[in-house]
Amino acid sequence: MNLSRLDLNLVVALRALLEERNVTRAGERVGLSQPAMSAALSRLRRHFGDELLARTGNAYELTPLGVALRDRSASACDLLERLFSSQADFDPAAETREFTLLASDYGAAVFGAALARAMHDEAPGVRLTFQHPAPSVVENTAAVLSTVDGLLMPHGVIDGFPAVDLYQDRWLCLLADDHPDVGDALTLDDLARLPWAVYQRPYDAPVARQLSMLGISPRVEVSVQTFQLLPHMVEGTRRIAMIQARLAQRAVRSAAVRVLPCPFEAVPVGQAMWWHPVHTQDAAHIWLRRKAEEVGAELTVTR
Repeated sequence: MNLSRLDLNLVVALRALLEERNVTRAGERVGLSQPAMSAALSRLRRHFGDELLARTGNAYELTPLGVALRDRSASACDLLERLFSSQADFDPAAETREFTLLASDYGAAVFGAALARAMHDEAPGVRLTFQHPAPSVVENTAAVLSTVDGLLMPHGVIDGFPAVDLYQDRWLCLLADDHPDVGDALTLDDLARLPWAVYQRPYDAPVARQLSMLGISPRVEVSVQTFQLLPHMVEGTRRIAMIQARLAQRAVRSAAVRVLPCPFEAVPVGQAMWWHPVHTQDAAHIWLRRKAEEVGAELTVTR
């Protein structure tokens, strides 16, 4: 494919056509007349050798290739927008900029809050937006990272993209402060026989992964999408959970729970910030990464 022969305006037209499934609305969306958008659709059909939009009655439906291209065209537009908004210089005190980071509630609460505090005085015009990562972050990492400024995630889930290490954390076990079956210490037998509350996502199930190496299949009674719900799911029950030490400090203040060391050598949490290579030389992103590294180092010192 010779990119020099491509009209990048067609990428914008393609996204509008596939998302609107209507030539007139797509033209209005990108500021083109109906004849101009029809001409763009004809060029796209010739390029792909496919109808892309097939008329069904009074409406258009996407062809199978059109369905496949819909998300790809959106990712391509986002990537191009970020590429052409790259800066040679960045003055955090004077710039207005929004950085979007994907993070679990744990990452946002522990690291994100510290990063926001550090930016408060140094970069008053900079905005931080945190979003929960979707399962597609593992299935299509490049496309997802191209639409954001970074992903907060421990090592061991994704690979092959640049990252900056932030800080280390450790796992603790969480249980009700009046748990009837557990005294001052947990045993491996306790982990096997007691019910569990777990943080569970298709691509990130730390409890199941670690216990499976011990030959234990946790009996899960409750599964939640945020770590900070775990204390409330074990409070007043026989359930146990695993939670990061930095969140455990907050857990004991929010619910009637206590924490105990895990009865095995749990793999530490090595938190990092990952990004798409397109951001590597962008001055604003370089500043963001340096600030993230500074905040991570401060968290490590104050642990």
